[in-house]
Amino acid sequence: MASQGPTQTNAMTVDVEEYFQVHAFAKVIDRADWPELPSRLQIGLGRVLDLFDRFQIKATFFMLGVVAQRHPQAVKDIVSAGHELASHGWQHTRVDAQSQSDFHDDVERTKRLLEDLTGEEVRGFRAASFSVGPNTPWAHRVLKAAGYRYSSSIYPIHHDHYGVPGSPRFPYFPDESEGVVELPVSTVSLMGRTLPCGGGGYYRLVPYPLTHMAIRRVNQNEGEPTIFYFHTWELDPEQPVQSAAPWRSRFRHYLNLGRQEERLSKLLSAFSWDRLDRVYASQLENEAPMEHAARG
Repeated sequence: MASQGPTQTNAMTVDVEEYFQVHAFAKVIDRADWPELPSRLQIGLGRVLDLFDRFQIKATFFMLGVVAQRHPQAVKDIVSAGHELASHGWQHTRVDAQSQSDFHDDVERTKRLLEDLTGEEVRGFRAASFSVGPNTPWAHRVLKAAGYRYSSSIYPIHHDHYGVPGSPRFPYFPDESEGVVELPVSTVSLMGRTLPCGGGGYYRLVPYPLTHMAIRRVNQNEGEPTIFYFHTWELDPEQPVQSAAPWRSRFRHYLNLGRQEERLSKLLSAFSWDRLDRVYASQLENEAPMEHAARG
């Protein structure tokens, strides 16, 4: 791990998806066509694994079940490199678009496949498009029943596709310990506002110094680690362009893809990073509610 920044170790996470599986293209790419579309998974994933190896960083990879089914060797490559493997659900279906029963089947099926491929326990889950919220009050209890230990599925911001504004910014039990612990993607509190600083499209949109400042502020001023995320397809700027997608979707998806690897290299060298399960080991071992569960 890098050690040039604060001594606080942050959690680095990656969502493992194909370029054609993102929510932004759901209206122009039919799920039924996914098996026939050319895969570029190994291109983006290979670059991610090489990048982490270069900086000697271990991370948590949230993988779709359909990706693992199509690329079992990719699953094994992630685990053999010392990274944590976690679930991203079966085929990137929003949790709030599923019934409670369907969600249970989805996460149980994905967990079983990932564990069968690696022989290692899968403890974590991240919802497609951070789609856990007020409309899915049962989600964390279902995850616990399916054998998971944590979720990283709630983003405490306002966004047109996701987010639960006002929810806690740091680890907490949404169901008062009846479900798994929630580890929210990171935000920073500035001038009374909660702003994103945990990666994704925001990282490609805002100038790098702002993200650097925000992570340092959370580490130093609040004494907390941050959770950062990006997607494997973000390191594949040569991917096919979906010209039929709405302009906003194209803008969000393709913005600064060519600069992403360089910017990630800068971030990885500036702070200390590790797997999510190791950064939050004490929270996962202690199932009592977090002492800062009410913090906003």
